[in-house]
Amino acid sequence: MSAGLLQTLQALMDQTMQAGKLSDYILGVVEMESPLAIRIEQKETITEEFLILTDAVRDFDVDIEVLHTTEDRAGGGGDAAFASHNHEYSGRKKIRIYNALHEGEQVILIRQAGGQEYVVLSRVFNHTNLTGQWG
Repeated sequence: MSAGLLQTLQALMDQTMQAGKLSDYILGVVEMESPLAIRIEQKETITEEFLILTDAVRDFDVDIEVLHTTEDRAGGGGDAAFASHNHEYSGRKKIRIYNALHEGEQVILIRQAGGQEYVVLSRVFNHTNLTGQWG
């Protein structure tokens, strides 16, 4: 077999292998929050238009159903209208889940087979920048 034919066959095999490569997981670091940018290699940054975010890494709204009674609480001043009491709290309620990514967080991405888009699955460690009641 000639060297030229061998090189051509090797190049075709390499192309076939790359085309058949389904996907890879990649670790990245959030470089910027808005617009979102994630660095996946020392010199390569993926920008927002190439990222598909799961609920694990974005803010989103969700309906919940509640059925409970609030704890007894008293008002002020000793007036009867402010005596210790509770309330029913029930029904469908909309709440917001704050899962957006923050600068410096490490994330797991999956590259689309043969494409340029990446699905951002999850952060590697706990959230940073928690600001709620327990933050």
